[in-house]
Amino acid sequence: MTHHPAPAIVLSTLNAKYIHASLGLRYLMANMGDLAPRTVLQEFTTSRPTQEVVDALLALQPRIVGFGVYIWNVRQTTAVVRALKAARPELMVVLGGPEVSHEWEDQPIVQLADHVITGWGDVSFPALCRALLHGPRPLMKVIAGVQPPLDSIALPYDQYSDADLAHRVLYVEASRGCPFTCEFCLSALDKTARAFDLDHFLAAMEGLHRRGARTFKFVDRTFNLKVDTSVRILQFFLDRLTPDLFLHFEVVPDHLPDRLKAMLVQFPPGVLQLEIGIQSFNPQVQQRIARRQDNAKTVANLDWLVHHTHAHLHTDLIFGLPGETLESFAAGFDQLHARGPHEIQLGVLKRLRGAPIARHTAEHGMRYDPEPPYTVLQTDAVDADTVQRFTRLARYWDLVANSGRFPATLVLVLQGPSAFAAFLAFSDWLWRNHASTQGLTPEQLVDTLFAYLTTERGLDAEPVRAALLADYQASGARAMPQCLRGVLPHQPVVLRKRTMAQRQERHVPVSGAGTALVITS
Repeated sequence: MTHHPAPAIVLSTLNAKYIHASLGLRYLMANMGDLAPRTVLQEFTTSRPTQEVVDALLALQPRIVGFGVYIWNVRQTTAVVRALKAARPELMVVLGGPEVSHEWEDQPIVQLADHVITGWGDVSFPALCRALLHGPRPLMKVIAGVQPPLDSIALPYDQYSDADLAHRVLYVEASRGCPFTCEFCLSALDKTARAFDLDHFLAAMEGLHRRGARTFKFVDRTFNLKVDTSVRILQFFLDRLTPDLFLHFEVVPDHLPDRLKAMLVQFPPGVLQLEIGIQSFNPQVQQRIARRQDNAKTVANLDWLVHHTHAHLHTDLIFGLPGETLESFAAGFDQLHARGPHEIQLGVLKRLRGAPIARHTAEHGMRYDPEPPYTVLQTDAVDADTVQRFTRLARYWDLVANSGRFPATLVLVLQGPSAFAAFLAFSDWLWRNHASTQGLTPEQLVDTLFAYLTTERGLDAEPVRAALLADYQASGARAMPQCLRGVLPHQPVVLRKRTMAQRQERHVPVSGAGTALVITS
C-alpha cells in the first residue's frame, strides 16, 4: 500500500454553501511553487459543526493551516481556530482575507492566530510558509501582503477539480481592483483596476470549457470598463455557445458603448446574467459616498437592456446609506422597478472593515451592529424601527418577487402610485399576521397573498385566484394551497422543461461569492 506523507500546509476556508468554490484558495494553491506537493486544499461550509472541521483538519497532521477569513465566515472560523489551538498549540495558523486585512488589532481571531497577511497573499503566503518551515521565522505577527505584477501570478483555474466543474459554481476574474471609489466598498481602496493578460486568461477559460465547465461567474467589479476586453471575452463565449452555458458579469450601469450592445444582443435567453449595482438614485447620497453615476444614462441603459437583450438583469439597491431617507429610497426603488429588471436585490448597508464609509459615522448618526456582518442599525435619516421594517420587507421581497414564483400576482400586489409603498403595506400586514420572516412555504405564501389581496386590499377573489393559479402551476409546485382547492388539478400539471422559479434559482446571488477581491489565504 502506498504511503502518502502528511501535508505540511493546509489551505482552508468556510464557504457559505457547498456550491461555492473558493477562488482565493485556488490562487494560493496555484502559486505555492516548490511547496505545492506538500500543500492540500480543504474546504468546508459555515454550517458544518466546529468540531467536525477541527477533526478533519487535525487528521491531516499539518504544520501550518491557512484560513481565508471573510465577513460571512469570521464567526465560525474564529471558533475553529480557537479549538485548533487548544488541541494543538504548536500548529501554526495563518490568516488572510478582507476581514482581517483592516482594523485587525482587536479581533479575537487575530489574537488566536500566529500570523496574519493583510491584502494580497499570492506571493506573501508561500513566502511566509517557507520561513515557518525552514526559518528564520518572521518577527512580525502581521505581514503586509506584497502586490506583485499580475503577469507574475499563476492563474488558478487548473485547481478546479472535475468534481468542482460538475457540481459547483466556478468563479473567474479577468481583472482585479476597481477605479471607482464608492465608500461602502473595499474596492474604493484600490484606486485602479488591473487586467490579467487577456490571451493568457482566455486560454485558461478554453481549458475550463474543454473540461466541461459551462457556468462562469466573473467576480470583476467592472466587467465593461474597457470595451475591447469586454468584447473579446463575450466573443470567446459566443463562439462556444450552447444551451447550458451560463455567464455572470457585474457591469457599470452608465457605460454601455454601441460595440458592447452589438455583442449583448447576440446572446439567447438563459445564458447571460448582468449584475447592475444601482445602490441609490439620490444624487446627494451618491455625491456623499463618492459614487460617480450618471442617472440619466443608467436609466436609458436599463431600458435598452430590458427591451433589446435577453440578459437576466439583477439590480442592486442599498438601504441605510448616509442621509438616505425611507422616502428617497422609495423614490429610487420606484424608478428602478419601472424599468422592469428581473430582480431587485435589496441590501442593508454593512460597514466593511477598512471601507471609507466609516468617515460618516459621527456626522450622520450611523450605528452598526458590532457583530458581523456589521449591518447598519440606524442613521440620522432612518431610525432603528424603520431599518427593521425595511429588513422584513427585503426578506418578503425575496420570497415573493425575486423567487420568480409570483409574476402575475406581484402585479396585483404592486398596484398603485408607488410600487414600494404598495409592497411595504403588504410587508407590514404580513408581519402583523405572521410575526415571522422565516418558514413560509410556497403554499402558505399563496394563501397569504390571496387573503391579503381579497380582504385587506378588497380585490375580487376570482382575478386574484386566477393569477395565483397561473403562478403556482408555472412554478412547478405540487401541493394544494387552501385557496386553490377546487380549481387546481389533482394531477400534477405537465411542466415546461425549466420552470420560471427553477430558472430564477440559478440567478439568485450567493452570499459573499463575488467579494474575494483581496486574494489571500
